[in-house]
Amino acid sequence: MTNVLAGPFATLHLALLGAEVIKVENPNGGDLARKLGNVPELNDKNMGTSFLAQNSNKKSFTLNLKGDVAKEIFKKLVKSSDVLVENFRPGVMERLGLSYKILSEINPKLIYCAISGFGQTGPDAFKPAYDQIIQGLSGVMAVNGDERLNPLRCGFPVCDTVGGMNAAFAIMSALYSREKTGEGQFIDIAMLDSIMPLMGWVAANLLIGGKHPVLMGNDNFTAAPSGTFVTMDGYINIAANKQEQWEDLCDVLGVPELKTDERFQKRDIRKKNRKELTPLLEVKLKEKDTTYWSDALNAKGIPSGEILSLDAALHQPQVEHRKALAEIDTPEVGKIKVFNLTAKFDKSVGDVDSPPPLLSQHTLSILEELGYTKEDYEKFKNEKIV
Repeated sequence: MTNVLAGPFATLHLALLGAEVIKVENPNGGDLARKLGNVPELNDKNMGTSFLAQNSNKKSFTLNLKGDVAKEIFKKLVKSSDVLVENFRPGVMERLGLSYKILSEINPKLIYCAISGFGQTGPDAFKPAYDQIIQGLSGVMAVNGDERLNPLRCGFPVCDTVGGMNAAFAIMSALYSREKTGEGQFIDIAMLDSIMPLMGWVAANLLIGGKHPVLMGNDNFTAAPSGTFVTMDGYINIAANKQEQWEDLCDVLGVPELKTDERFQKRDIRKKNRKELTPLLEVKLKEKDTTYWSDALNAKGIPSGEILSLDAALHQPQVEHRKALAEIDTPEVGKIKVFNLTAKFDKSVGDVDSPPPLLSQHTLSILEELGYTKEDYEKFKNEKIV
């Protein structure tokens, strides 16, 4: 029972790992993501690109949960399910008469995962939340950018996606726990909770070291030279985080004298003097193109890489080799590329094997599995239950 991103991202991973995922949608338009995307024709078909990105390997089952008949159908579905995932605001399921308390009486082994912006309890629990709101409240926007551009949001909905990943991880843990205890349980996932541990190093510098973050743009606060540098034809990322990497970098660039320069001899001293160091390195880096330097530095064990456009990143040989993307023929849309399962198992198989579903595509077959007839389905359609 999920909508837009955090919940669908969680259930996508369960679907890719082999779960049968039944997406319960409102008959009137379904998941809002069906209307979101940069291709208006697909939005009009309820197959927007935002929806296509998160819903492979799922079945679509429509149900108007405001009526008693629909609630009974839903309870039958819950009785035969392992997990329920929803990302409504706290209190919505209770008002529908479908709270965890009620559903766990129907199915004591049910694992019920609720995803929300702030969690089910606390002073902010009932506030509305979108990704950018959480980015601001979590400190993410405060630590991004530099003195010219701050606050700065992450370029994709990182709080939604990590909230979904946290939920999928918790659900798998609860399933494992159930194997031991035979009991289901309630899981409360907050996007705000989920994103903050990702800033562990930055937070530790403040919580333990007593130092507030310094806006450093594309520089890495843990070491120098570590960050983005100008080359002849663009930019390169270099992470010479170890002392030997720094010394090898000086040799590759042809500036061995910097190794003995008092301003740059040790890591912490280099960090303090990075504004003096960077121009000295860029004088040399500007003599050749990014590809040359990336190859030369990596050959010496100095981590480096080009800064690719999204298009180039998606089509680079390593990504293609790892089969991070899968192509799937999708009704009303045609062949599309979507992300595959990126964990590689040597025994289990996880893959994109069915396209994102049309709205209500599987309603009849699921009703029949629950014991209803085709006549019941037609009746439910006429009464706008499905």
